[in-house]
Amino acid sequence: MNIAIIGIGSNIDAEKNIQLMLKILEEEVEIIRVSSFKTTKPIGIKNQPDFTNGVVKISTGITQSELKQLLKGIENSLGRDRSEPKFGPRTIDLDIIIWNGEIVDKDYYTREFIRESIKEL
Repeated sequence: MNIAIIGIGSNIDAEKNIQLMLKILEEEVEIIRVSSFKTTKPIGIKNQPDFTNGVVKISTGITQSELKQLLKGIENSLGRDRSEPKFGPRTIDLDIIIWNGEIVDKDYYTREFIRESIKEL
């Protein structure tokens, strides 16, 4: 089995979209633990609502590439608008941060809230 930590972010109906995402995700993988969620200021585009961020630790038999596709599918099903600017508002943003103990997303190094959420787990 593979162990992954996925970063979660939302600033459009965050509470609702994060709960829906977790429900969809648990149908596909085993959720081991979910961090608490933190409110963070937007990065890049400042004129938008604050984000709600956290992480989820999962166990899965699928590959990293398959997990990326699953996460994109969940984002799409929750109305993620990919035409928005990179740091614009979003219903849900899901990124693999750690895969089998290896940091695979550089945001780990630049975003303290990600490191804090991972430490919490």
